[in-house]
Amino acid sequence: MSLNLGDPFPNFTADTTIGPIDFHQWIGNGWAILFSHPADYTPVCTTELAAVAKLVPEFTKRNVKPIALSCDTVESHRGWIEDIKAYGQLAAADPFPFPIIDDSKRELAVKLNMLDRDEIGSAGLPLTCRAVFVIDAGKKLRLSILYPATTGRNFAEILRTIDSMQLTDKRRVATPADWMPGDSCMVQPTVPADQLATLFPAGVDSVTLPSGKQYLRKTECPN
Repeated sequence: MSLNLGDPFPNFTADTTIGPIDFHQWIGNGWAILFSHPADYTPVCTTELAAVAKLVPEFTKRNVKPIALSCDTVESHRGWIEDIKAYGQLAAADPFPFPIIDDSKRELAVKLNMLDRDEIGSAGLPLTCRAVFVIDAGKKLRLSILYPATTGRNFAEILRTIDSMQLTDKRRVATPADWMPGDSCMVQPTVPADQLATLFPAGVDSVTLPSGKQYLRKTECPN
């Protein structure tokens, strides 16, 4: 299955570490991030899940629910979680803060095109790549990133992209290179000049360019 940004994200049912779920029902009225892993008890995956566990409060602030997928069983996931907690120095007695999907049959990995053909596991099968899907409250795919199995993800960057998407959903702006929350934004080129004062009361600064075209327009974007 090939998914494009803006496409409805396919629903599915799955067994997870919190029990069976219907994915769309589990998301509810918020956003979700689904991220896949090649296997349990692997070094990079362990660091990633520990990182996300620590970032759950940040995802919650943005009304985003994380969920992981790994190509092993729920029983295996539950044992692995103890290692993740230990590595991340998480409280051993606390429940793990997000579910992990059982994709031991690789059905979702195939359905969502998450296989890395260049990385072959011990069983001689392609490993699941490090896919990231961000799904919005309308159950549409808003962001898709595929990392190779050998490269761990930067979840601070993923939070940054969520901040950008949620901001630009509310305002007619776009975020420039290396933007961080609180930085200036670019006014979208489709905004006519006679609407600038109404839409951007903080003011708009046009960047002077050799072409003479006034398409680089900056404005302040408070969160």
